[in-house]
Amino acid sequence: MTTTTLIPNPAINHRPRDVQTAETADQTWVFRSRTWDRLKFEIEYARQRGTTANSYLIRGDKTALIDPPGESFTEIYLEKIRQYVPLHRLDYLILSHVNPNRIVTLKALLAETHQITILCSKAAVNTLKNALPDAQILGIRTDEILDLGQGHQLSFINVPTPHWPDGICTFDQKTKILYSDKFFSVHLCSDDIWDKNWKELDADRRYYFDCLHVVQSKAVETAIDKIKEFPAQYYAPAHGPIIRYSLSRLAHDYRYWCQEQKTRPLQVALLYASAYGNTATIARSIERGLLENDLAVESINCEFATPAEISQAIKNCDGFIIGSPTLAGHAPTQIQTALGIVLSTAAKTKLAGVFGSYGWSGEAVDLIETKLKDANYRLGFESLRVRFNPTESSLQAGYLAGETFARTLKKTKKLRVPQQGMTETQIDRTAQAVGRVIGSLCVLTTRQGEDHAGFLTSWVSQASFNPPGLIIAVADEQAADRLINSGTAFTLNILKEGRNLRRHFSNRIKSGGDVFTGLETQVGENGCLILSESLAYLECAVKERQLCGDRWLVYATVERGQVLDSNGVTAIGHRKSGSQH
Repeated sequence: MTTTTLIPNPAINHRPRDVQTAETADQTWVFRSRTWDRLKFEIEYARQRGTTANSYLIRGDKTALIDPPGESFTEIYLEKIRQYVPLHRLDYLILSHVNPNRIVTLKALLAETHQITILCSKAAVNTLKNALPDAQILGIRTDEILDLGQGHQLSFINVPTPHWPDGICTFDQKTKILYSDKFFSVHLCSDDIWDKNWKELDADRRYYFDCLHVVQSKAVETAIDKIKEFPAQYYAPAHGPIIRYSLSRLAHDYRYWCQEQKTRPLQVALLYASAYGNTATIARSIERGLLENDLAVESINCEFATPAEISQAIKNCDGFIIGSPTLAGHAPTQIQTALGIVLSTAAKTKLAGVFGSYGWSGEAVDLIETKLKDANYRLGFESLRVRFNPTESSLQAGYLAGETFARTLKKTKKLRVPQQGMTETQIDRTAQAVGRVIGSLCVLTTRQGEDHAGFLTSWVSQASFNPPGLIIAVADEQAADRLINSGTAFTLNILKEGRNLRRHFSNRIKSGGDVFTGLETQVGENGCLILSESLAYLECAVKERQLCGDRWLVYATVERGQVLDSNGVTAIGHRKSGSQH
């Protein structure tokens, strides 16, 4: 899995939020609440291509409204609905899952239509009754059919997942539309109602899946098995275009992506409970750090998982992470139960981690950490505590915690490329042959604030023509942490024969001194140092990176560059062995 690649939506031109409407089938309309820029700082929106919150209206003898949007669209959304049906004529409101952000819109609807019945899964009933005590709320069963008249008979499918344990899908027998909620969605805002240009959606669809579904792949596969029992001709998701042209392809992709999880060598069980959604948000950032380091993740929402499911997840995993809110100075009962299962069943060799959110004191994280340490579990990262709502910086901290956990787990398990069946002589010969692969000697310089760093490397190769791009292999000890984020700037100084820069940097690294002492440098346009004695330099920006073996592969695009000595010759890094520098 690769890291986030930012590809801003070319259609975005600071357009205001609006609600796009269209008739999709007989007496059926979609209302797409569109935002054209990045809605939030959460990882799932990081591609910065906007999104839509899709709602649907079905009108027979009775009328049903599916999934109204959040409060930022309440007024303009209700105004659009009124153009198609008076609000007091709405009979049913179907919620595919409960989202606290929708409560404002729901209250506004209820203020104008008192007779409406809210339909949801049985798992969502209590949550809705607490938020809307005066509403008529009905928990539906999968064997029930809602007959709206004129052929619109709605069937319901329970599709619980760790992220949305109260999830349902809805199928209209007349139009063959399956309202799939979070399944088959994509965060992309455009004027396209349908997926006619579906090939252009591949990267966005995969990114959405990786952010939200890959850690709950078991539940997703179960949901797909249920969905395929219905003869759907269209998928109407919560976000993005309606699926018509790539129906079978997307269903196949989902199943294939779920299966990919099983091929990863190490698995982490991420157990959490979330009172207000904050701990769940942090969990997703940690998940991302784990996934981008090629670990399989099984996400377990302890509020809805059985003890047997938790026990099985702990048995199957190589490491586990527990996340908890603090309620009245304690961890919630579900987390205490999960912790008891962990302490009684998990081998002491399994790596552990702890995180949580809190409002005032945060005792839950301390409690879990103490229990694990007393039981001689080793922690894979420093316990993460987030107060109140997560911020962009705290989500970045979550990502780094996941990344650190992954590295530590891999070192613990000593995952290396196997050299099966090779004698010592064969290994030496192989290393000698690999050592004949040569590359240009370069010094890569980076900057964090006022701190400049640089290291010597010959593991550089051109990777693309348009845009001009490079692949660089970087070890942890070479400040790989400085090249984490997409967009991070660095400068590649290409060395020339006949100069002592190679010896200078080798000696400085060994002595631990300031690597730029005694060198003539200048600051480039990207803020990083240019070595004046270089043959040439390239100012670059990180786009993606991936852990491969004991090195990070960093793909970067070249933004500008210059040859400083047109008569110079590129210095080449020669090695006697491919097993060392």
